[in-house]
Amino acid sequence: MPLMDRILRVDLSAGRVTSSEIPDRWLENYVGGKGMGARYLYAELEPGTDPEAPANILLFMLGPLTGYTPGEQRYAAITKSPLTGAFLDSYGGGSFPGRLAGSLGDHLGILVTGEADEPVVLSVADGEATLEPATALWGLDATETCARFPDAAVACIGPAGERGVRYATIASDGGDHHAGRGGAGTVMGAKNLKAVVAHGAAPNGLADLRDRYGEAFAESDAGRWLTASDTLETVDFANEVGVLPTRGWQAGQFDGADEIGIERVREDAHGRERPNDHVPGGFQVDSDTGESVPRGATPIVLGAGLGIDDFDAVATLGAICDRLAMDVITAGNAIAWAIRASQQGVIDRDFSFGDEETARALIDEIVTQSTPLGVALAGGVERAVDQFGGSDLIPTVKGMELSSYDPRRAETMALAYATSDRGGCHRRARPVELESVSSGDPSDTKRAASVVAEQNRRAVLWCLIVDDFLEEVLRADLGAEWLGAVGYDHSRDDLERVGERVWTLVRLFNVREGFSRTDDELPEILTEPPSDGSSEGNAVDRATFDALLDQYYAVRDWDRLGRPTAELRSRLDLEGVFDEDTSVSQSPTHDGATEPTGDS
Repeated sequence: MPLMDRILRVDLSAGRVTSSEIPDRWLENYVGGKGMGARYLYAELEPGTDPEAPANILLFMLGPLTGYTPGEQRYAAITKSPLTGAFLDSYGGGSFPGRLAGSLGDHLGILVTGEADEPVVLSVADGEATLEPATALWGLDATETCARFPDAAVACIGPAGERGVRYATIASDGGDHHAGRGGAGTVMGAKNLKAVVAHGAAPNGLADLRDRYGEAFAESDAGRWLTASDTLETVDFANEVGVLPTRGWQAGQFDGADEIGIERVREDAHGRERPNDHVPGGFQVDSDTGESVPRGATPIVLGAGLGIDDFDAVATLGAICDRLAMDVITAGNAIAWAIRASQQGVIDRDFSFGDEETARALIDEIVTQSTPLGVALAGGVERAVDQFGGSDLIPTVKGMELSSYDPRRAETMALAYATSDRGGCHRRARPVELESVSSGDPSDTKRAASVVAEQNRRAVLWCLIVDDFLEEVLRADLGAEWLGAVGYDHSRDDLERVGERVWTLVRLFNVREGFSRTDDELPEILTEPPSDGSSEGNAVDRATFDALLDQYYAVRDWDRLGRPTAELRSRLDLEGVFDEDTSVSQSPTHDGATEPTGDS
């Protein structure tokens, strides 16, 4: 197996593809995936670049383990987000990551800049890439686009990305898999890049190691849970503990949860996706627009979030978003905002929860941008608020809508949302799964440290890149044994530093783009209790949260404004990385933040 130590560079404006070596020090410090993408983005993207401008960078990054490990294979789409203006790493699964790994040879990823004059496809095989006309594909949805390449694996955009919806996804496998949040598909559309097509076969090696870890994964709590329920059981869990966002975040429980939860899905499903080693993929169901594979976010956001208790309707709404290649989480929250805004007189429209037709009509308005409301909603909730008002209806962090869990009953989950590097994301850390059922009362320092530790571990996994749920069987050495098998020499201690280094580098990127402590705050809606459900009477106390955020910064060794300190930068070998455009602190501790300084 080749050592992946090169990057494929594609300049769409010039129509040119080149290859360059990755510095050895970068491979050691960032490994691949999220870390390597962050290093390139920080080094080569000019501060303040418009995310939809040709100068923005879009990376398709693999990890050194892509194609080998058990669980689902993934790739990382890394760019500056059109939705938030912050760093974005979004992960897509299915057949594309493994086949891309088999197509790239000794390349760890693809770095795309510029804008093609006309729509193009990037075709990858045997370690090389070519640009091919794609005008005939423009306007096709994700299912139709993937069908045009029956002998290859595809990562493509649909109408949402073509038309500049700021939360467009990059879709694979006909829309069953997505690099979903933050608008990586929007960047593809702005660059006139319709698809990346991988013609190679997925790597085939390390079978003994894969079988050993695969068996352990299948027998682990995460493996058994995925085998039984995939991510769809999160609906039942969130409803039971009272953190299921319902009817636009107005309640923590949904009366119709049983009709959209895992038991109903099992009744309707006609199979599972192709088994991946020892754990099968998602449930396959039929909808009005064809077969789909709904994930946990679909019934949470398009079901409970919109007050719809008909699973067939929810599956259809999800399938529509999937074919359009549009993030279901932001789309569902944008629709919920429109319904609440209409009910409170913020907009002059008549919408109601529980109405599938309302949701369908608003999805159409969003993707076609045929009305002023559709244009606003195509930019996400915060842009709709900027135009119409209604700021306290749907929660966002750093411009990204919150997703699966209501944090008003779990303050540590509120901290995880607030400090997520890409915005309101529940994938960076999920302490709600323990805190919401815990009777203990840990200190703020312990709660902050638990979020930091999980964020760092996830950062390591996303450098490798491996299935999130594989964490349970990789926790002992964080993947060091696997890395040794593909030519790396990293101990667990080395990988812990990699995770912390990558999280800190992304923070430096966001600081350079103007983000600070004020962007780590929670929206006002979360300081008020929901109207009903088991979370009634619970809300995030602002003073308590601020103290918890202080502790988080202290554990991270950031100053009180959320800027990494000089000591931390030195310890993580970042002193020679950050530039004079990044506002950093000379403060030796998190206490007593100083005026911004651009040191180097």
